[in-house]
Amino acid sequence: MNDQQTTTGALKELVRTFSTERNWEQFHHPKDLGVALVCEVGEVLEHFRYRNNEEIQAFLGDPAKKRELAHEFADCLWLLLRLADVCQIDLASSLQEKVALAALKYPIDQVYGRADKYTSYQTPHSEGE
Repeated sequence: MNDQQTTTGALKELVRTFSTERNWEQFHHPKDLGVALVCEVGEVLEHFRYRNNEEIQAFLGDPAKKRELAHEFADCLWLLLRLADVCQIDLASSLQEKVALAALKYPIDQVYGRADKYTSYQTPHSEGE
């Protein structure tokens, strides 16, 4: 499996099958999966806490540490996929829609090279449109 050849649907099926084989659906309610996801995101951030960008790059240069981080990402993805599956959310179409909405909020000519929130450059009139 790799990112270029694997569909979101195949990934959902992978984690669904793993869970079903273990009779874990009984524990996979949206709230519980959401809480678990937040916990796993926290574990990702532990790898970055108290490190500056140069230290993070050095960390990523260590194959063993990068693998640890990859496993934390996988835990997050696993839970997000399982949560989306349980909630019957199509992640690919949801992401496509969200990117289209973000493109309206963040027009290239107004935000290029800026990290501000859209409210910092929108007028009060254009925000409500």
